[in-house]
Amino acid sequence: MNFSVVIPLYNKARFVECAVASVLAQTLAPLEVLVVDDGSTDGGGDRVAAIDDPRVRLIRQANAGVSAARNRGIEAAQGDWVAFLDADDAWHPEFLAVLARAHRDCPEAGMLATRFRTVVEPTGRAFEPWAVPESFCETELIEDLRLRWMKNTPLCSSTVAVRTSCLRAMPERFIEGDSWGEDLDMWFRVADRAPVAVVNAPYASIRGEVPNSLSRTPRKRHLPPFLVRMRAQARDGTLPPRSRRSALWFVDQLQVTIAREALSENRRAEALWWLMQARGGALSRRWLVTALMALFMPVGLADRWQRWRVRSADTFAQEPVQ
Repeated sequence: MNFSVVIPLYNKARFVECAVASVLAQTLAPLEVLVVDDGSTDGGGDRVAAIDDPRVRLIRQANAGVSAARNRGIEAAQGDWVAFLDADDAWHPEFLAVLARAHRDCPEAGMLATRFRTVVEPTGRAFEPWAVPESFCETELIEDLRLRWMKNTPLCSSTVAVRTSCLRAMPERFIEGDSWGEDLDMWFRVADRAPVAVVNAPYASIRGEVPNSLSRTPRKRHLPPFLVRMRAQARDGTLPPRSRRSALWFVDQLQVTIAREALSENRRAEALWWLMQARGGALSRRWLVTALMALFMPVGLADRWQRWRVRSADTFAQEPVQ
């Protein structure tokens, strides 16, 4: 098997060389590295163009958003699999080799991934290879990604590879115009077609606290379009039968999450409103706990509890880089 690596780039000049270097350092060499410069204005594309390696190909386009950049990379990819890496993140040298092992373990999987670690490193300095405990390296075959997602976050946009044939067979790839959840939308739609194999060890480093990062952009508290679509498709039968019930459950759970965010900001009435929207999950422990918090828990304590819960839900905690 071989991998085309797609890196969308927008104004991440100080990080992109580190990202590309981490791909070129893979023990299982990539077939190609496609950096799609989405109209950057900080010279990032020029830095990529200066990299002297025939596997690196720079594609320039007018600014159209990260989904358009990823779609452009998919169109250009020549490999059997397309692996995605954000321009401010980096891979462990064994990342692609570990994905290949996951494929051997679970040949039926249509998507491969690993876990990740979040690091605070805003300068663009390269990461030294980090130790990955062997005890975490088992491969998990996920049949229902939505149910698995609510346990803890098993993957992210910088740890995923998808069969190229699967991506090109999809009527829509990354939905252009969505500003939040466009990657989750894609992963769930791929997972509706085939199982997902995840190596439960952190083989990617995700930079936290990066200015202009999509993950750091404040978002209005409303139901994201991909969840609106997911709920509608579950109800009208567009989703496969095995996915419909968990899709509705997942939307309810995300609405409970929004309720908790509102509660942490002392917006009790708004939190209760979101809980009512998620009433399909009203008998779940998570819904009941949140309702009790909204009615009785002091606001400051609710905020601290929510922050602790988010941190403790992940196996791999955020860490600074010295």
